Amino acid sequence: MAIIRAFKAFRPRKDLAEQLASFPYDVLNSDEARKLAEGNEYSFLRINKPEIDLSPEIDVYDQAVYDQGKSNLDEFIEKGWLQQDNQASLYIYAQKMGNHVQKGLVCTSSIDDYFSDVIKKHEYTRPVKEKDRVEHMYTAGAHLGPVFLAYKPIKLIDQIVEDWVARHEPENQFTSSDGIEHTTWVVDDETTIKQITSVFAGQVKQTYVADGHHRSAASAIVGQRLRDEKGEYTGSEAFNYFLSVLFPADQLMIIDYNRVVKNLLPDISTEEFLTALLSNFTVSAENGQVRPSVAGEFGLYIDGQWYRLTADESICNSKDPIESLDISILSNYVIDPLLGIEDQRTDDRIDFVGGIRGLDELERRVDSGEMKLAFAVPPVTMDQLMHVADSGRVMPPKSTWFEPKLRSGLFVNKFK
Repeated sequence: MAIIRAFKAFRPRKDLAEQLASFPYDVLNSDEARKLAEGNEYSFLRINKPEIDLSPEIDVYDQAVYDQGKSNLDEFIEKGWLQQDNQASLYIYAQKMGNHVQKGLVCTSSIDDYFSDVIKKHEYTRPVKEKDRVEHMYTAGAHLGPVFLAYKPIKLIDQIVEDWVARHEPENQFTSSDGIEHTTWVVDDETTIKQITSVFAGQVKQTYVADGHHRSAASAIVGQRLRDEKGEYTGSEAFNYFLSVLFPADQLMIIDYNRVVKNLLPDISTEEFLTALLSNFTVSAENGQVRPSVAGEFGLYIDGQWYRLTADESICNSKDPIESLDISILSNYVIDPLLGIEDQRTDDRIDFVGGIRGLDELERRVDSGEMKLAFAVPPVTMDQLMHVADSGRVMPPKSTWFEPKLRSGLFVNKFK
């Protein structure tokens, strides 16, 4: 069962929440972060991507970057920009994007749940990114960005959250530059906290990493490192838990995660590639953009033309939780055999474009000559994600893109 607990969060001073909150570290590169934080001394990017306060030539994995992050965190606390709550609390974090609303519980989750697979994963982590988060987190002595977890809905938890929201004023409420409305509440009533944690411990058999595989893996590694350093530990120390936000799965929205490819195989023309697709797909030229609306359907953009690819039933009937995914169909019948890309995690001929950027971004990257072709892919469903995770397997790389993204800086958990 899932073990969660309340904690004494460091949170932005009330008048600074909007200026301080930032995008997660992994949705911006250093140049984008530097530009976004320009002129804003309160930006949490100075803690989460501290290379922006150093020379642009510096290696982002240099220890000096991690030291700068710790220094900036200390400064934010010393100046009172981040302030710690006096008592351990749970928190509610609501996001609204258009008509979509999701409400999550901010807490700390057990690293033992991570090790024992109560917290289930659906992606492999990349060692270099995992090590980066380990060193960043260990040096700062804090969890700086929450792990985005999901759980199968429990009506009682929904009711407790909704009742609290209805009866209490928000702590913070603002709309970020991308149009997402963010609202937070502090749950500081001991009876309510005990009720919520007891329901999780008694009824939530597992939680699922939606977004934050590297952060959760790094948190577990850091926690184990500190256990080893301490020698003896009680299990109640802060490093035995990591910062997380838990959402009921039926409130979450996964959007498409698309592919762009630099070139066709040598000596293969566009016409020959389209002909080869006919072995497993119906291919039809379209007058405008193709956004897949059903399973087994894909958009292809090449040489200024959009095509709709519809997979034959013979390759869509797998009962296997991995092979039945649309991205697996595209990988197994197009990207690998026809484009020669066997490992999408390591092959530099392929890149990934989150659906939040729209199909225009696919066109832009192809029309610019940077890429030769692009694929629009149907989004994965939460049921598919949980089915894969429950099977103990992992999805192909870059299969899921969750929106809206959690903001970093609204909650910090110091463990050293």
